[in-house]
Amino acid sequence: MKKYTLLVLISLVCFSAKAQENDKVDNYISIIKSNVYKDYKNMYRPGSGSLVHPFLTPGSNQYANVLWDWDSWLSNVALRQILADIGSPADKSEALPYEQGCVLNFLHYGDWDGYIPIVIWENSKPRNIATENIFDVNMHKPVLAQHAALITQQNNGDAEWMREKFYHLQAFVNNYKAHHRHKATGLFYWQSDVAIGVDNDPCTFFRPKKSSGSIYLNCLMYKELKAMVYLAEQLNLSDIGAEFNNDAMALKSAIQEHCWDERDGFYYSVDLNLRSLENNPDSTLGQVFLIHSGYPRDYDCIIQRIEVWSGFLALWAGVATPEQAKRIVNEHFNDPRTFNSPSGVRTLSKMEKMYSLRASANPSNWRGPIWGISNYMVFKGLVDYGFDAEARDLATKTVQLFGRDFEKSGALHEYYEPETGEPLLNKGFQNWNYLVINMIAWLEDRPVVQEF
Repeated sequence: MKKYTLLVLISLVCFSAKAQENDKVDNYISIIKSNVYKDYKNMYRPGSGSLVHPFLTPGSNQYANVLWDWDSWLSNVALRQILADIGSPADKSEALPYEQGCVLNFLHYGDWDGYIPIVIWENSKPRNIATENIFDVNMHKPVLAQHAALITQQNNGDAEWMREKFYHLQAFVNNYKAHHRHKATGLFYWQSDVAIGVDNDPCTFFRPKKSSGSIYLNCLMYKELKAMVYLAEQLNLSDIGAEFNNDAMALKSAIQEHCWDERDGFYYSVDLNLRSLENNPDSTLGQVFLIHSGYPRDYDCIIQRIEVWSGFLALWAGVATPEQAKRIVNEHFNDPRTFNSPSGVRTLSKMEKMYSLRASANPSNWRGPIWGISNYMVFKGLVDYGFDAEARDLATKTVQLFGRDFEKSGALHEYYEPETGEPLLNKGFQNWNYLVINMIAWLEDRPVVQEF
């Protein structure tokens, strides 16, 4: 009888603790909604100067008249969830020119060569095609078609707003394929470590130019190609869509072949910086000698076994097989020694020698701190592959992280300390952090706005 009573008491204590935890999460959800819903229109900016269309800033308190690439796209995903939650038909109509303007401002800079900039300021100068070496620099991340697809899908598949500029979008993707793609592997690479979004990712940061077959870049590119298929279909250009679909399937195969590591059960970036297979005569030996001609290398890249959060993007992009996804979640997401922290997903495994939580703005630090966007994209991949318990845990951690920040400081920050959740930098870095609203919608079993 005593044993039974003790078990009942333990159960009641556990139930009470769980109820208190749920109450706290519910309170943070209310705090987040209150702050986000009253702030979101502050990301709207009228067109002026070089920005000929109205647009969205990626941070209502941090940025003036400046348009960034993946920031505006992901802020728009959050905006659409906010509008789904509380927006009237008039609110949605008001938002549409700002949303479309993000894409149209970038395409305004497009030309036959396909180069589109990463960022446009109000006072940006017009392009000088004669002098710019546009094929050897990084450009707009491959998310422009995804941004256009999001807007189109949220407006009942109407893509007519960008029909006249669809050629420039094709040229943009073709530029990536012709000048940013490693022919031997079929993978895409960064030209350099400048403005790659995940600034100091050790797989790219301070590495030789054109050497980083980034898993982050390639997952974005796969989704970009699928977005081109969708847009072509909406514009009744099925033959063009079929070509982009072939490109997407080829890239998916290349990622699975070269970036999946069966030993570790994870997707990695790869090193493309290998010497040419062509034999070079060596006259230092007093004769022409073909170096290593007896058995030249028969591989085209080398896996970089550096555990970066972007390996989880194989789930977000739909590249991983179900079996691979299970290993990624069980062996990496769930491991507190590497990625899993009280505040979410560390952007670099804690076991890596490069792990660092130092606050830095140039470059922004992705070597361990928690970012809202990485939490969201990993969460989204977990949901898509049916890992609901893990997705709920990550969404709840993100709600607690941001709820505490709003409660304490009245704003959100750029990134956070993984163990304590303390902000590390840039108070007021808001708008793609608002993707927590999409996570909340999922937690509350309400319709969730997808990227596209």
